[in-house]
Amino acid sequence: MKLTSRGRYAVTAMLDMALRPQGERVTLNEISQRQGISLSYLEQIFAKLRRANLVSSLRGPGGGYTLARPAAEITVGQIIQAVDELMDARYCQGGRNCHNGHECLSHMLWNDLSIKIETYLHGISLQNLIDQRRAGMSGRVEVSFAEGVRQ
Repeated sequence: MKLTSRGRYAVTAMLDMALRPQGERVTLNEISQRQGISLSYLEQIFAKLRRANLVSSLRGPGGGYTLARPAAEITVGQIIQAVDELMDARYCQGGRNCHNGHECLSHMLWNDLSIKIETYLHGISLQNLIDQRRAGMSGRVEVSFAEGVRQ
């Protein structure tokens, strides 16, 4: 698994939008200036976010982007998946052919890690990040795992 700048920038841009008053349209140029992200890169990212129905757009004067759903209903995992980032630590991406066409000895380790990463990222909403920021917490976001994993 490798989280590239595309995934990081997508989450940053979505959080930037979520911090604005609900329903306020935001232009990519504004996000670009506030977050220091290339405008052309944001255009590519937002095309994918729009296709995934995470943002909606309006063209023309007064246009821009808004979140397609409330911040509490959009998870970091959804954002990362929308921009085609893999959240899979397995070399074989689940194909069980990671060692000369067969399952490698450590397949279950990477499989379990992939599940935990996906569960964690899908357990954090934009609203969770906003609440954490507003509370001034410097720690991590607390997410409870279904299988009682230590945090």
